[in-house]
Amino acid sequence: MRLHIKPAIFSAIVVLILSSVLLGVRLTQVGTELTLVGAEPSVFWKIAAATTLIFIYNLLRDPIERLLGLVPKPGLPAGLRDLSQRQFIQRMLWCFLIAAALIFPFLGSRSQVDLATLVLIYVMLSLGLNIVVGLAGLLDLGYVGFYAVGAYTYAMLAMYFGVGFWTGLVAAGALAAFFGFILGFPVLRLRGDYLAIVTLGFGEIIRILLNNLTDLTGGPRGIGNIPKPTLFNLDFNRRASEGMQTFHEFFGISFNSMHRVIFIYLLALALVLVTIFVINRLIRMPIGRAWEAMREDEIACRALGLNPTNIKLSAFTIGATFAGFAGSFFAARQGFISPESFTFIESAIILAIVVLGGMGSQMGVILAAVVMTVLPEIAREFNEYRMLLFGLMMVLMMIWRPQGLLPMKRPHLELQQ
Repeated sequence: MRLHIKPAIFSAIVVLILSSVLLGVRLTQVGTELTLVGAEPSVFWKIAAATTLIFIYNLLRDPIERLLGLVPKPGLPAGLRDLSQRQFIQRMLWCFLIAAALIFPFLGSRSQVDLATLVLIYVMLSLGLNIVVGLAGLLDLGYVGFYAVGAYTYAMLAMYFGVGFWTGLVAAGALAAFFGFILGFPVLRLRGDYLAIVTLGFGEIIRILLNNLTDLTGGPRGIGNIPKPTLFNLDFNRRASEGMQTFHEFFGISFNSMHRVIFIYLLALALVLVTIFVINRLIRMPIGRAWEAMREDEIACRALGLNPTNIKLSAFTIGATFAGFAGSFFAARQGFISPESFTFIESAIILAIVVLGGMGSQMGVILAAVVMTVLPEIAREFNEYRMLLFGLMMVLMMIWRPQGLLPMKRPHLELQQ
């Protein structure tokens, strides 16, 4: 048995140094100064355990990988896989999921419904990014910039011009689409890492502009008192604003703050269903086939007479539109936004959802959005290690199921030999 002593020592030292710097010390404010303070002893025990584990794995890498190769990779049985691919079964599954989603807010608690609304926002964002990354094959690390454009568009229109939610929703989607179209031009000749760097820069530029344009955006203070969505001019407050009527008085029921929470959830569900419907139609249209063709081979795509310029611009524009819709809804739901809500970590989480669910798979993206949003709420005691857990999850997925949780099913033809 061959022992990898040098790689094991080197990897253990790297893990020890990085973990000690990132987790072993932290900044604490003492009066007006920042002081470095060591972490608790339990953290150092965890660092030592992780270092030991990495050392043992690299030392005994060959036998461990042979054992891992014997572990069956997750997958559906052949009969269940064939059954799941039938169109009737798929439609029945979608109907069941929609019915369950409609019933859920009337059975769940306020916190559960609020968390489900957040899940739906991430589903909408992930479906939009899935167009750019999963279907068109363009690595976008600045997707949160379009999200921020949509949120600030509605917030500023409501603050300066008194625009309502529905008008602001359309305006946010249109302006985000315009920014996506503008971003498409500089990246037409880029691919891979270079494309990722440019899109990452775009997201950071948007956030810095929102921080610096204090006269318009409020800068770090953000924008507050953003109007909530209304139902046909019916307000969900206890007392209606001028020129409006309350929801509970119109229907002759007692006031309940849960009504607004349920309405916001149902509105988010409606936006997600519209997003899924539109993307499904686009995938079946020539533009969807063109996205997949460019993702597989751009040179072959050009040889077929397709215009990569139009294909890339359409992917960025349509993907940004859904991010704008999600951003305006996020602003209306929160009632307050600031540039700190649109950092790079949001783009990383949305991209992780797309990769985890399966590139191009809508059902997989929905499942991954639920997992990535709900799990941190369940395991709140590990909240400070959230990104480490995300990284571990991605590594495990790349080892055991690199195609994602529910990979996209593509039609294919096998020739008999």
